[in-house]
Amino acid sequence: MARIGLLGGSFNPAHGAHRHISLVALQQLQLDAVWWLVSPLNPLKSAAGMAPLDKRVARAKAVARHPRIKVTALEAQLGTRFAVDTVAALQRRFPQHQFVWLAGSDIVAELHRWRRWRHFLSSVPLAVVPRPGVSLLGAPALAWAGKGGGGWSPAAPSRWTQAALPAIISLHSRLRPESATEIRSADPGWATEARFDEKARSFDQD
Repeated sequence: MARIGLLGGSFNPAHGAHRHISLVALQQLQLDAVWWLVSPLNPLKSAAGMAPLDKRVARAKAVARHPRIKVTALEAQLGTRFAVDTVAALQRRFPQHQFVWLAGSDIVAELHRWRRWRHFLSSVPLAVVPRPGVSLLGAPALAWAGKGGGGWSPAAPSRWTQAALPAIISLHSRLRPESATEIRSADPGWATEARFDEKARSFDQD
């Protein structure tokens, strides 16, 4: 049985904060691997400005550069678009694995906009890495999880497999400011580049 962290998103483009979240999770959650789930199209984002899936996967592989970070387009293969459906499909396909969803704190602030978010939180633990400028005071998802007896799990992060759901687990980390929006603004043609290896080295700061 493997302990797998799931990091979903558009990765439009992947950047150093994605890698940082993964490295923090690998260590503090004692994971065997982190799977990056490069979404065909994030349901909460516009298709305008979205680079082709193959370009986003290629960039993600260049940025990940770690033997235990696996970049995938599994949602395209599974035919899922929403996290709640992706988790259910992965749990059916890989019953031998234990999954935890990874996210920056900015995701928790908007989680109540996700499809069937309560069911999602009741299906898989959520491990959260802080992001700069994000306050979770009054976050609906956190309030709901707390009412259910969960919320911020008091257990050590490495014991996440024992947490009663819903469980939102806080990871400790320095803040990383990178954002895909800022990268696209500074480099609108990033997806037309033939190679990403040289640029990816600038993200390898952990």
